[in-house]
Amino acid sequence: MSTDPENTLILTLDTGPVTIKLRPDLAPNHVARIKELAREGFYDGIVFHRVIPGFMAQGGDPQGQGFGGSGKKLKAEFNAEPHVRGVCSMARSQNPDSADSQFFICFDDARFLDKQYTVWGEVTEGMENVDALPNGEPPRNPGKIVSMKVQADLQS
Repeated sequence: MSTDPENTLILTLDTGPVTIKLRPDLAPNHVARIKELAREGFYDGIVFHRVIPGFMAQGGDPQGQGFGGSGKKLKAEFNAEPHVRGVCSMARSQNPDSADSQFFICFDDARFLDKQYTVWGEVTEGMENVDALPNGEPPRNPGKIVSMKVQADLQS
């Protein structure tokens, strides 16, 4: 399978590297915003503040509490892509159009989330490094995003 470097994220966690295939076909505005934030270095150093075994790992809040973001809300791009192991989706409040910078990666099937949250990518390599994130809400010593880069920017 050929990869598209412009639509591949390299997420370096303190537990190891994770490759995410972006899905602009499902959520073009969310993918564009995540790439924009990644290119600004927004996600670098941010922790996973909510890690629930058998469910998901959530991060993307610069304050590390689950209430913050980049300050730019996104209109929902709900799609029929199932929330299954490795799927990357946007966190939001009760308001469907409240997604900002927080996202989660599913550890297992979470089909009850389908069509209510915006799926924007899927882990293609390194899911074991997501599995290794410390559990908790919040974890005592939360796992961290060392860096998030668009693969195209890493190539010479």
